[in-house]
Amino acid sequence: MEQGSSGLRRLAHEIAKFGAVGALGTVVNFGVSNMLWHLTSLQAVRANVIATVVAICVNYLGFRYFTYRDRDKSARTRELSLFLAFSAVGLVIENGVLYAAIYGFGWDSSLQRNIFKVVGIGLGTLFRFWSYRSWVFRALPAREAVPDAESFLEEAEVQTEVTTGTETGTKTGVKTVVEQPKAKQRVS
Repeated sequence: MEQGSSGLRRLAHEIAKFGAVGALGTVVNFGVSNMLWHLTSLQAVRANVIATVVAICVNYLGFRYFTYRDRDKSARTRELSLFLAFSAVGLVIENGVLYAAIYGFGWDSSLQRNIFKVVGIGLGTLFRFWSYRSWVFRALPAREAVPDAESFLEEAEVQTEVTTGTETGTKTGVKTVVEQPKAKQRVS
């Protein structure tokens, strides 16, 4: 039971850290997109793509060095390639929603853009969370748990040697040898 609640606690902690980094990325995304919408003549979706790319860069740094800092770091090129690939899918999801709202339904006011940006970011975030934790920032293999004391004693092979002294006046000694069980190896 404790392992289950411990796993839920770890997942909740991971989601909280993912959310903190995501919140920072969202602030960056909204700030850059609204700045570009109001200060440039870029089309809304193009400006939003630029904002999303900037947020992706901020998010990578946050995920690698905060949320998933304890994860496998042995293949950074692979990690970054997968991060960019899955982020591109998230970018398409986010900007696809915005594109459909603007060009499909004609909802192009500043308020409407921001509302559909929230919807797009929400859908993209669900995809990103699943893909980043499953494929990009992979967990290191779990260490084999040390068996508790009772199971350790049950598995141990106890050999007892009884030695007797042959000289007069020597005590009889009992020597106990405990062989520890070999660690179980996981096959991946």
